[in-house]
Amino acid sequence: MRMILIAVVALLVLGGGGAGAYFYFSKPAEASAGEAAKEVAATHKKEEKKKGGGHGGGGTEFVELDPLILPIIDSSGVTQTVSLVIALEVADKDKAEEVKKLTPRLKDAYIQDMYGVLNKHAALKGGVVQVAAVKSRLTKITTDVLGEDMVSEVLLQVVQQRPI
Repeated sequence: MRMILIAVVALLVLGGGGAGAYFYFSKPAEASAGEAAKEVAATHKKEEKKKGGGHGGGGTEFVELDPLILPIIDSSGVTQTVSLVIALEVADKDKAEEVKKLTPRLKDAYIQDMYGVLNKHAALKGGVVQVAAVKSRLTKITTDVLGEDMVSEVLLQVVQQRPI
């Protein structure tokens, strides 16, 4: 009898906790439920439509490339590796598809150029990768491989150095 009573009390406590969590987490946050939030969302939608962005329009697209991992070699051998994650900003979906088709050629050009640049320490200063120099070289390579009007911006998502 005592075991049944303990089981019933445990079920009531667990059921009450579950119901409390359900009601607590199912309510929207009060700050986001107000009229001001609805006005901001409506204004944002209007601005996206004007720019041609959003899911329905032909707005800006981003093509993210696979990570590039490059060694830095000096007189004592490989001293560190540099990992780069690059995204390309293009004007519309058609250009994004074209860039995706040419991605292998683009990655090959990136690796060939950056391998030499990083090993000559032209992009390193005090052992640290100079992000601005790397970005300008990647932009030049992208323009050379894809042409002037294909990519509007080369974006560095991750630049990471690891000593070996």
